[in-house]
Amino acid sequence: MPYNQAQVKADSNADHGKKFFSIEEANNSLGYVRRIVDDITIVYTKIVEMRRRLEELGESQFSLSPDSEYEKLMDRLGLLVDELHSMGAELKDFEKGLVDFPSRHKDREVLLCWKQGEDKVEHWHEVDTGYAGRQSIADLK
Repeated sequence: MPYNQAQVKADSNADHGKKFFSIEEANNSLGYVRRIVDDITIVYTKIVEMRRRLEELGESQFSLSPDSEYEKLMDRLGLLVDELHSMGAELKDFEKGLVDFPSRHKDREVLLCWKQGEDKVEHWHEVDTGYAGRQSIADLK
């Protein structure tokens, strides 16, 4: 993987200063989130393809100059992920376009879950279960 997904976690995981979304707020943010995630998946796909070609040529990413196209794409990807995080959303998967929105339900943190291509936020999961633990939003009510 050309970009370490651990690097894209929000700077602060402490509750202080962390944004928590209502279902309505998460859905209202999707217009903006979609544009960012669309750009992320385009840039990520280019990075994966470029890395594959470089590896075929025997080039190491470490031998690339800082102003190489690969490095520019990596920088762009980082900026896009930062933009998503600055609004409080968390990118979970580059390829699936998977985004979590921290939320609260009955005094505990849960994650509202949206995947690129979905019309609205219709799923959630516990903080420790991830995508595999997705449940219907109706279960929160």
